[in-house]
Amino acid sequence: MASFFIKHYRYRSWWSVEKQQLDGSTRESSLGTRVDQNTNREGSEAGQSIISTKQDDNFESPGATLTAYDRQYAALPKVSQRVHIVGTGSIGKLVAHSLASLSKAPPVTLIFHRRKILEAWERSKRQITLEDGDAERAQGGFDAELMPEHRRQHGVEIDETIADAYPDARHVATPRAQGNADVYSIADSLNLKPHIVASQISQLQQEESASPNGAIDDATPEDNTPAHQSKLSGPRESVDKIHTLIVATKAFTTLAALSALRPRLSRDSTICFLQNGIGVVDEINEHVFPDAEERPTYIQGVVSHGVNMRSEKAIRDPFRVVHAGHGTISLAILPHHGPQSIHGLDRSSEMSENRPPSTARQLIRTFTRSPVLAAVALTPLELYQQQLEKLAINSVINPLTSLMDNYNGSVLYNFALTRTMRLLLAETSLVLRSLPELHGIPNINQRFAPERLEALVVRVALATKDNISSMLSDIRAGRRTEIEYINGYIIRRGEELGISCVVNYAIMHAIIGKAKMVQREWADTVPLLVRRSEE
Repeated sequence: MASFFIKHYRYRSWWSVEKQQLDGSTRESSLGTRVDQNTNREGSEAGQSIISTKQDDNFESPGATLTAYDRQYAALPKVSQRVHIVGTGSIGKLVAHSLASLSKAPPVTLIFHRRKILEAWERSKRQITLEDGDAERAQGGFDAELMPEHRRQHGVEIDETIADAYPDARHVATPRAQGNADVYSIADSLNLKPHIVASQISQLQQEESASPNGAIDDATPEDNTPAHQSKLSGPRESVDKIHTLIVATKAFTTLAALSALRPRLSRDSTICFLQNGIGVVDEINEHVFPDAEERPTYIQGVVSHGVNMRSEKAIRDPFRVVHAGHGTISLAILPHHGPQSIHGLDRSSEMSENRPPSTARQLIRTFTRSPVLAAVALTPLELYQQQLEKLAINSVINPLTSLMDNYNGSVLYNFALTRTMRLLLAETSLVLRSLPELHGIPNINQRFAPERLEALVVRVALATKDNISSMLSDIRAGRRTEIEYINGYIIRRGEELGISCVVNYAIMHAIIGKAKMVQREWADTVPLLVRRSEE
């Protein structure tokens, strides 16, 4: 037994020295030497002097002979530690509170999308309160700024140049446009369909961007306003470069949010997506970063924490969040070169020779330092499989509970709903097992078998039986749901593979119809049926 502890101590001593040399960016995998307790002091001092001398050298020096695996864990150069968070919903508040609570916490900036929320923040104590059971903790020290106004209608971005392109519609004041020229006001004034006007505007914008004398280069030397910053911007809008951005918005608002922040992002930036559903990365690549060489590094995350905001307390304090269920956050850095979409992920690129940017590695390490978030880093392919499992669970619980307007536990012990669940999972299982990017992976057919997916759904429904789904919460509040990125993703991938997902299609449109019905009720456009008194 004593010899075991001696060997264990020598191994730990060897690993600690190896790790110090690795952090100093000088380790060569072929020259590793074990150092035990009997190492003389003179040799130790000599080794320390070598390490201290090499720590100032740049990691990217031509003499570095580290492997791709070692480079993942090498010392980080000096990069900006500030973390920007857009989307201050339940998950956004949990992440902001957890990161700001760390020892040696990074600076955290909250980006609010509405001026009213920023004004409410400035009137409050500028703290986020996290409730966990009977305990609660308020955390401050955040910076705040306002997101630039950005509108997107019928697939085109709305800016001030639209009014110049359609002078006849400049003075049109409709309730929908509120005096500002947009797709709908122009369509009303010219008696055209909105999609036709949107197509014309898109063509004009493409011609202006291609023209060397376009409106983008018309700024005079006296005008110091950046081309991407509106002259009407408020004082809280920032134009500083964003090195690290966490996106915790709803999936369908991500495109508008990143379009507004696009001028502040570069290929050296890192964007971390913490959202439900799949397909957001494809939209961002298509509309915001079409040039693969100029895209930031993407980190995809899967969140299993249960977080909500109690309505009665949220009215008094909108910056309070309840940590109802503890979970984990799984993270993976997507390949910087090659296909940016995780759908086209090649397994051979998981250990690429290209070193991830420093901001991405730093954000991963910051997440894993938080005991509350319980974050773990995975390979992109393993994370994609976790995404698909969560997608299958949400594709059942979210729409069924939303249609029934009931708790998650209501899908249990109901044979009619069980049959509906199995029909949904039969389609989902067939699509997931047929995905080309998963071919050749062991046990894929067992992992995504209908029986196993049903067991996952039942387990989650039991664990959260007293909670309501985020989709039901959105419907009750008259908001748009993420159904197109959950069941809609299954439908789209099924169409690519020649699989007809009719049950998912019917459920998706039932949710869309119910959401619109509730939105009309909130707008008082649906007449209420009043029972006549008996005569």
